[in-house]
Amino acid sequence: MVMKLNKNYVDVYNEKREAFFALGQNQEATNEEKEQAFAEMMEALRTGMEQDFKQDLDSFAAASRVDRQITNEEVKFFNEINKDSLKEPKLLPQTTVDEIFEDMVTAHPILSEIGLKNNGLRVKFIRSETSGVAVWGKIFGEIKGQLEASFSEEETISSKLTAFVVVPKDTEKYGPAWIKRFVMTQITEAFATALELAFVTGDGNDKPVGLNRQVQQDVSISGGVYPEKEPTGTLTFADPKTTVKEITAIYKHHSIKENGKPLNVAGKVALLVNPTDAWDVRTQYTHLNANGLYITALPYNLSIIESLAVPAGKVISFVKGRYDARVAGGVDIQTYAETLALEDLTLYIAKSFGYGKAKDDKAAAVWTLKIDGQSGE
Repeated sequence: MVMKLNKNYVDVYNEKREAFFALGQNQEATNEEKEQAFAEMMEALRTGMEQDFKQDLDSFAAASRVDRQITNEEVKFFNEINKDSLKEPKLLPQTTVDEIFEDMVTAHPILSEIGLKNNGLRVKFIRSETSGVAVWGKIFGEIKGQLEASFSEEETISSKLTAFVVVPKDTEKYGPAWIKRFVMTQITEAFATALELAFVTGDGNDKPVGLNRQVQQDVSISGGVYPEKEPTGTLTFADPKTTVKEITAIYKHHSIKENGKPLNVAGKVALLVNPTDAWDVRTQYTHLNANGLYITALPYNLSIIESLAVPAGKVISFVKGRYDARVAGGVDIQTYAETLALEDLTLYIAKSFGYGKAKDDKAAAVWTLKIDGQSGE
């Protein structure tokens, strides 16, 4: 059964989530302020789910008894949560981790578009850059061309990702299936929010290197922090002719790798835009056709993705498949029953690992957005 927020708490949660993203973009904000904003966001999520639970006790109890989407291993694990017996760190069942990953990329399209993958505990992958020419010849003839590939193996212990999961003690009687969904929802939203912010604007210091960061071969890294990219140009979407020229410039920028080699980016470029700015952009390329219907379309099949992680007035373009985004291994979870005992709640710490970095500096670019009559001007 899918867990949802009580409708009276949706606005509260969204407000806290927006506040967390705003602090994440504020370079003057302290880690304590960011952690507090994250805690308030998660508290709003938990409170909303709990209220939804209390208002529909019977349906939750029935769903928990007949839920087929739970394995024997999961039943055992979440029964242990009911009994507060997870005193030592223990991995969530792999089936649960897989569901969390699927929920993240489904509910948060940016993670799917970036190409988030689920890897082992130690992130290990091979990058391949191909060169050479394939030559046509007669059937069964000798191979006249050779495709060469240069591989660079990269192995890294990725940054630790931690979420705090709270379960009310009075939910124990409703069984492991409901507890599973309650825990999964919190982990999914916590990890997805943190990953989105890190993949877009992460500075690389104990976190992924965001799309808005310089990653060229000789980049100067200070204190583990990668410098931000300067805007490559300005986007106005002023009229159809200008829009074609501006989007052409985006594709041309990404069609050459950092090493100077060409790259086919047709149908592979996306724009990350702040949700408020997204409407200003859509306005510029929405028109009335001859049949009296409003059509919204951009040249070259360019896709627009909304993200609160993108600062207002900025746009980030990137090539799909050229940003290495990984979550690593299982989710380690441990109970801290005493921490919230007075509030009749049980606190769990969920830990996993995340990695993110563009394959080269031309994989992503930052653009200044300047639209006449733009919201907020």
